Parts: sequence; C-alpha cells; structure tokens
Amino acid sequence: MLKYIEIMSIIPQIILNSIIAGSIYSLVALGFNLIYGTTKFFNLSHGVVGLIGGYITFYFAKTLGLAIIPSIVLGIIGAGLCGYFLDKVVFRNLRKKKASGMIFLVASLGLMTSLQSIISILFTNQFKLFSLQATTYQFGGMIITQVQIITLISVIAVATGLILLLKKTKFGRAVRAIGDDEEVSKIVGIDTNKIISQVFFIGSAIAGLSGILSGFDVGLEPTMGLSLLFKGVIASIIGGVGNVYGGILGALLLGFVENFGVWQISGEWKDALSFGLLILFLLFRPQGILRK
Repeated sequence: MLKYIEIMSIIPQIILNSIIAGSIYSLVALGFNLIYGTTKFFNLSHGVVGLIGGYITFYFAKTLGLAIIPSIVLGIIGAGLCGYFLDKVVFRNLRKKKASGMIFLVASLGLMTSLQSIISILFTNQFKLFSLQATTYQFGGMIITQVQIITLISVIAVATGLILLLKKTKFGRAVRAIGDDEEVSKIVGIDTNKIISQVFFIGSAIAGLSGILSGFDVGLEPTMGLSLLFKGVIASIIGGVGNVYGGILGALLLGFVENFGVWQISGEWKDALSFGLLILFLLFRPQGILRK
C-alpha cells in the first residue's frame, strides 16, 4: 500500500517533467520541420545554430551585464541571423548549382562541426550556467520552476504564431507553395530564394529560443547542439517530417517515453530509449503520427 502511494505521488511530477522536456524538443522540431518542409533537406547545423542563441544570451547577460530580457531577444535574433547567413552564403549557392540532397547533408554537417568549434574557441569547453533566481511553485504534488513555466508559455506562443503565419498570411502561402514544388513556385512569380532565407531566419530563431531555454534549465556546453538536433529530428520523424502539428506531438511523446523510461531504469538509457522509439516508428509507421 505504501509503495502504491509513493508511486502515485511521483507520477504527477514525471508527467510535468515529460511535458517540459517535450516543450523544449518541440521548439527544435518546429524550426527543423519548417526548414525541412520548405527545402527538403536535413539541416544538421540546426541544433548548433540554436545553441548559438543560448551563448549569445549568456554573453550579453553574464559577461556584459545586460538585462536578461534584452539578452534573450538578442540571442533569438542572433540565432535567426546565423541561420539566414548560412543559407545565403552556403545553401543558396548549392541550390543554384542544383546540388543533390547528399551534398546539402554533407555541407550542413561541415557547418555544424565548424560552428561547434567556433563556440569552443570563443567560450571554451567549460560548462556555462545561468545563475537565475530559482523561483519554484508547488501545486498538486508537483514542483515547477519559473523557467519551466516560461518554457511552456513560449512553446504555446511560438506554435500558435507559426501556425497562424503559415495558414493566414501571404508569406505562409508562399512557404507552402515552395514546399509543394519549388520550380512551379518560381514560374508563378514567387521569389523562392528570398522566402527560403526568411524561413531559415524564422526556423533558426525558434531553435535559438530552445537553446536559450535549455541553457536556463540545464546550462550550456558546446556539444549540446548535437543533442538538441537529435531530439528535434527524432521528434520530427515520429511526429511526421514537415508537419508542424506532428512535430509537437512527436516531441511530447518523446518527452514522456524518456522520463517514464528513466523512472524505472538508469538515466544513462535516455538516449537509447529515444532511438528505440525512432526505430519502432521507422519500422511500423515511417510516415510518423501525422502526414505532411
């Protein structure tokens, strides 16, 4: 009886932790799905670009002593500009040469490695931690921090804004048209390069927010970009690559599988659980929860 009570008391906290983890993965998946749905290639530099947002925020807030809100805004804009720059300098030239998907993949891998090395040079490999005031709230047997509340609000706001942008604006219609057929979009007068660059800015800015929130939650280190990328890609695939709603569902499912899994086994198995879930979907439902 006591064991049952203990289990029931810890489950609400695990559910909350799963939602928080899924929320951060959602931001990575949203940006990744937006870029993939438009360009049709796996951008392996996406996670490191998001991490750059976290380091920019850290630099302005901790090194220069700027207020935290302006630092966050600068971090988001910085990540967006980084993605925009990578597209304009590298990926746009590859599109002009009609490079294959493999060339895009290798180029993004090289960019990921280069950006990670630049971060290590500028900020060292030491773990960086935001020393924010750890305000916590308790309700219903669950403990939630102020950063986690901000994370939840941010995901809801970003997801809602992105869906409205894609469904209700001329820009969104152009993005969906390019995702359907880039060549036909050019014929009907859409400036595809301009739209794709804007997509890179928006997707990278969303990833930057995920890097910032991860920094607030667990801290920063140069290799975190790869972990963010993997979780975002896994969430995108199991949710449905190129589907905004699917990315959110996949991220939440991934968060629940990880947190409930490590409740019974060692935390070192978290990544193994993630890839196990990915393999199951690739074998039995490769199109993901929702189709594009």
